[in-house]
Amino acid sequence: MDRRQWLARTAAAAAATGGIFSHTAWAQAAGGSSAWPRQSLRWLVPYPPGGGTDVLARTVAEAMRPALGQAVVIENKPGAATNIAAQQVAAAKADGYTIMSADNAVLAFNEHLFRKLPFQPAKDFSYIGGISRFPLVLVVNPAFPVQTLAQLLQRARAQPGQINYASPGNGSPHHLAMELFQQRAGVRLTHVPYKGAAPAVADVMGGQLPCMFLDLAAGLPLMQTGKLRALAVGSAQRLAALPDVPTLAEAGVSGAEVYAFQGVLGPAGMPDAVVQRLNTLLNQALASPAVQLRMQELGMESLAGTPTQFYTLAREEARRWGAIIAQAGVRLD
Repeated sequence: MDRRQWLARTAAAAAATGGIFSHTAWAQAAGGSSAWPRQSLRWLVPYPPGGGTDVLARTVAEAMRPALGQAVVIENKPGAATNIAAQQVAAAKADGYTIMSADNAVLAFNEHLFRKLPFQPAKDFSYIGGISRFPLVLVVNPAFPVQTLAQLLQRARAQPGQINYASPGNGSPHHLAMELFQQRAGVRLTHVPYKGAAPAVADVMGGQLPCMFLDLAAGLPLMQTGKLRALAVGSAQRLAALPDVPTLAEAGVSGAEVYAFQGVLGPAGMPDAVVQRLNTLLNQALASPAVQLRMQELGMESLAGTPTQFYTLAREEARRWGAIIAQAGVRLD
């Protein structure tokens, strides 16, 4: 069974389980009539408003709210390569009322980027469940004089280090995607980090910088309207949303598959019943028509599944990116 089949079966099973998990059974599991949740939830997003992570969190949280019976308040806590939000969650009371969106940075990158990380990703969180993974796309300003990836590579090889690229910040998936791309393509560009995706994208569109890797969720409308030109996608296959854009491998750079993946974390030590309840609600939200349609529009692949499956994926990605980061020599402290 391939990953897509596994994900589809897992999502169906999770939705079915959620459908037969009665209110009475939940109340018994969580401790009676005063069962969790008794108040609104804080959902921390480690990036500024407007980026793909923020959009996705708000979409899923809204889909979870009716069954949850409480409000889900999104709080944007950007900074320190997502460590500000992650540290707050790791230190929060493990009662299920504080959770966060976690992407590659928290789950796979930062333990290799920071010598003194204030938390251990493998031990200091409760892994609630995956949300999605979505490819990154290499884009350029339309006025930049390259039409194809081959032309960008030719220009980069002729001018080592003279082409700048933007990212939402040091250690972001977009930054490290470009590091992997440079390793596989044998070129050298200069990194210009921003504080979030929105200002980075604005400067690429404005021509202050020529290129960047951008997640499809945030960039698809800009590519479709010609405000950005897509040169290649980081997925293994072409995307239905961008059928004329080749993959990196098709364009001549093999071994550079790059994607962002996201899920939900809480503090370590959350009650199993609360983790399972949140996981059920999360999977139900991912199976809802509104969320499925939105994810299809953005080229996302659902990562619905169990907490254990999410944890396993995160640790596998941490091992993979550890080698890439070591070769790149990237450090953030």
